[in-house]
Amino acid sequence: MLPAQSRVSRRRALQGSAVALALFGLLMWWVLPIGSSSPSGSLIFSTGSQNGVYQRYGVLLEGALARDLPDVTIDLKTSEGSQQNLARVAAGEADFTLATADAVAKYKRDKKPGADRLRGCARLYDDYVQLVVPRDSSVESVRDLRGKRVGIGQEGSGVRLIADRLLKAAGIDPKRDITPLAAGIDTVPGRLEAHELDAFFWSGGLPTAAVEELSDRFQIRLVPLEADLIEKLHATGDATSYYRSAVMPADAYLEAQNGVPVPTVAVANLLVTTDRMDPAMTEGFTRTVIKSRDRIGNTVHPAQLVDLRTAVYTDPLPLHEGAKRYYRSVKP
Repeated sequence: MLPAQSRVSRRRALQGSAVALALFGLLMWWVLPIGSSSPSGSLIFSTGSQNGVYQRYGVLLEGALARDLPDVTIDLKTSEGSQQNLARVAAGEADFTLATADAVAKYKRDKKPGADRLRGCARLYDDYVQLVVPRDSSVESVRDLRGKRVGIGQEGSGVRLIADRLLKAAGIDPKRDITPLAAGIDTVPGRLEAHELDAFFWSGGLPTAAVEELSDRFQIRLVPLEADLIEKLHATGDATSYYRSAVMPADAYLEAQNGVPVPTVAVANLLVTTDRMDPAMTEGFTRTVIKSRDRIGNTVHPAQLVDLRTAVYTDPLPLHEGAKRYYRSVKP
């Protein structure tokens, strides 16, 4: 009996070892990136106008992506803003971009080319609409802009979209009742300072460096955008439901606000790609955006407001599969 028992014991021991090795191999496959590699290739990231938050954010994000995705080359491409950004990504002229939720909703509502292919990666920070005038201006509300020279943003920008809507909500025809200037944040501060403009609209994170720098050298004021304008915006259709009442904190622009909070309109920014983008690339890109919040936020302060708890809400766009993978991987 002893030899037979010995053979059975050896056989059981060998079987146990084989199972243990299989389990160990499975564990190592799960823990270690065996057979996988970091995403590689080249990407075009469409940002915004010079001196705007999108462009400054893109420059800093490029550095973070170089560290996290060393085999990926990022090419930054300035733009007029949200509307042009969406058209570029939808057409395959860019791979990732930033755009406001209202611009995305309009792009989809108008059934622009490639609208059904757009996907969200993250909800980022909110843009705040800023109506800037000289401190001694008589303008106290949007309604007072009638007959004035007003910077309304470039044609393809999110600023143009919201400026036109706010003017119409205030009963002003943007083409007839004002002298409009289609220019961006890279030039309108200087034109206001040179008295070539009476006011300009800007929509961006707080604080926007160009507005802050203007307030340091020229006396300006921020015009309140009251809640009744929001109600009128919401009454015009679904694409405007993404606007909400907000308040610019008293310390957003110390010189311009004189320590007083300013009521305004806010809208969320989204990180956007398309369903053509590789899930692994999208997962890595989204991870870097969330991870780099504090580092980028030291320079571009709105980035500090990127929040993992709300980033997943990219309405009106469905989440890209790669972004879903990232959020599942960090879910508590």
